[in-house]
This record gives sequence, structure tokens and C-alpha cells, in this order.
Amino acid sequence: MRIFGLTGGIASGKSTVARLLRELGAPIVDADLLAREVVAPGTEALAEIAETFGPEMLLANGELDRKALGAKVFADADAREALGAITHPRIAKAGQDAMAAFAAQGEPIAIYEAALIVEKNLQSGMHGLIVVSVPEDVQLQRLVARDDIDIDDARARLASQLPLADKLAVADFIIDNSGSPAKTKQQVQALWETLRTEGNA
Repeated sequence: MRIFGLTGGIASGKSTVARLLRELGAPIVDADLLAREVVAPGTEALAEIAETFGPEMLLANGELDRKALGAKVFADADAREALGAITHPRIAKAGQDAMAAFAAQGEPIAIYEAALIVEKNLQSGMHGLIVVSVPEDVQLQRLVARDDIDIDDARARLASQLPLADKLAVADFIIDNSGSPAKTKQQVQALWETLRTEGNA
């Protein structure tokens, strides 16, 4: 089975592209979804987060307070590293298990959707990398609206990530998501056809 990475900057539309690919029949492993599953109530990871960052990281119902944790780690590189040490190995293991399940089903292609593919150099072990691109001002506008944060918080979150230009530099395929939804959909349809054609070549 050939695995392609799908990534982009924060609020670039990576999830939208993944949804379009899924609608076309692409098997998708969503690292964001796995990240939520590994910190669900009762998990070892959630207990470690509460121990490392304080019990105030938990809501009254026992779930992770994502807004409180986000505010803490986006402003502190050491805190981000500590959080990553707790969650990333578990997310990686869950992703490998999901890919193995697709392979066992006989799928010829699968997409791994994740924000930190290039940061972790995961693309080197994949058959190709898809990067979703939008201008920085569009990212900021979408991030403010999506997460209900102010522009300074949005800039801090953007600054905490690898610049989009660095991701584009190692991309095999680029989806420009700065236009209309219809234009994005056309690009995704063409991309999926290319990936399937290459697999049958």
C-alpha cells in the first residue's frame, strides 16, 4: 500500500481537503482524530497531562480542557515539547495500526493527514506529500473565526509552527486553497485521479 502525507499550516484547509478526498473514496487516517482519542477520559496520556501541567487542564466532566492546554503550550516551546513527548508516540502507534488495517483490507492507497509531517520528517518514509497552501492573512482570518481567539493569539499559534514555505519546499503535490470551494474541489479531484493513475501505472 502506498501512503501519501497530507499537511498544511494551521487553518489552511487541510481538513477540508481530507474530507473531499474521503468523499472520492480515499482511505484517510486523521492524526487530529487520533490525538483526541489518545487523550480521552481514562487514558494514560490524559493522566500524564494532568500530572505534568496541573489538574486545571481537566474540565469538570474529566475531559481535557483543550483551550487551557492550548493557551499554555502555544506560548511555551518547552511545554509543547513536554506535551509532544506524552502524545506523539501514542498517536504514531495508533496511526500505524490504522494504516495496517487499511493494508489488510487490500487498499492500494491511503492518506495520512497530520499537521506535523514535515516537522517530524515523516514524508521521507511516504510515497509523496500533499501540502495545502493559503496566504498567511487568510490563515489568520480563518484561525480567529474558527477558534474564537484574538489576532495576537492567532499570530502566536502561526509563529509556533514551521513556516508554510518550508512545507511547500518538500511538497510533491500542492493544493491552493485560497480560491473558491469549487476550485479547491477541482484540484482535489485531479490530484486523486493522479494518485490512482500512478498506482496503476
